[in-house]
Amino acid sequence: MAKIIFEFEDKSIPTKVVEGARKHQSILDITEEHDVHLSHNCGGVCACSTCHVIILEGMEALTEMSECEEDQVDEAINPTLDSRLGCQAEIVDDQATIKVLIPDQSQIISHEH
Repeated sequence: MAKIIFEFEDKSIPTKVVEGARKHQSILDITEEHDVHLSHNCGGVCACSTCHVIILEGMEALTEMSECEEDQVDEAINPTLDSRLGCQAEIVDDQATIKVLIPDQSQIISHEH
């Protein structure tokens, strides 16, 4: 099973390591299961950019970005070439180690799910 390392732009939040992530799980699914805060206003259907994350390592272990996701990432706060939407980035290699940076969530107006 994959290992996901969550780092945070807000350095007051400690790094969280999740072992046992499964193939076909999205980054958003993993955050929900392991109590890692990641905003997701649209409920994870690729209709907003609030679950924007930056993949620091392991991009090849995730599904490719669709055109719809690419359009939404363009709307995110400070996107990078390694930006993905947590709801769309699914694990395809369950032996991978993936390092994810969660941008500062205080800039996002969202509601809890």
